[in-house]
Amino acid sequence: MNPEPADPLAAAEVWFQRHGLPYFVPTERAAVRAALRPGRTLPLLVGVGLVAVAAGVGLAWFSDEISAGPGVLLAIVLLAALWYALTALRARPIVGWALSRTSGSVRLLLPMTTRALPLLLLAITFLFINTEMWQVGGNLTVGSLWLVVLLFAALAVGFLFVRLPEEVDRADDDVDDAFLLRTCAKTPLADACQELVDDPDADPASYAEVSGYERWNLILVLMIVQVVQVLLLSLSVFAFLMLFGTLIMTGNVMEAWQTDPKFTTSRALVQVSTFLAAFSGLYLTVSTVTDDAYREQFFGSVVRELERAVGVRAVYLALRNR
Repeated sequence: MNPEPADPLAAAEVWFQRHGLPYFVPTERAAVRAALRPGRTLPLLVGVGLVAVAAGVGLAWFSDEISAGPGVLLAIVLLAALWYALTALRARPIVGWALSRTSGSVRLLLPMTTRALPLLLLAITFLFINTEMWQVGGNLTVGSLWLVVLLFAALAVGFLFVRLPEEVDRADDDVDDAFLLRTCAKTPLADACQELVDDPDADPASYAEVSGYERWNLILVLMIVQVVQVLLLSLSVFAFLMLFGTLIMTGNVMEAWQTDPKFTTSRALVQVSTFLAAFSGLYLTVSTVTDDAYREQFFGSVVRELERAVGVRAVYLALRNR
């Protein structure tokens, strides 16, 4: 590991990068602004759009499945957007830190599962043993099922984009000297924070409000952590439904509930389980953000990380403008 720079500002910038906060560094923000200029994004959008349309139309033509076209088109666009975000938009440290934070909290998956899943599984089980559910979910084409999953995912992400900024806004409320000393402890700016707090002419707390790219940095951290945790729980639902369906759904019953004989019963089980798991992900996303008990269970520790980021940033800006 490289030693920390002697300059506290440079050391703080290294700390920001290591903790998934690249947009807190001025040079990184400048690079992101340049990457979002129309002169760079428009040619990329046109190129990706042409490739996606060609691939979608080609697959729909050769597979005789119209729904495969939009599914492939959206998949290519999403992959291109992810690649551009990880490279030009400097999102790699954000994703890396959020994933490492989530993987470090895998031990909390069982408590989260026991809190969030029981009532959901009770409702999902009754949907699972429903004739109409099998006729709808089991007879979907692969392309249609993929579009349904993307629809649920888009609704979940859209809901998070509306609600998560509220969590970020709470992190920079009521910032005072005690808050700064607590959040800057064991960081490169611990000594600088104490010095600024002791200086009657300095007011580091006035720099606490987070806006612009830095605010979006914090939102993306929360977003990725939340999405990964919900994905893990959705996979738990999928595994339960696959096991449950294998045990209780006999071949005769499954075949009786189908409307198209070309689909095998095993494929129907996978598709119905996928459909309900995707719906469960949307339900869990809404529940874990709107319910206070769920919110604390899911990302209580991450909110504390947000507070630390706000405190270190405030001291960093106060030190730069001193």
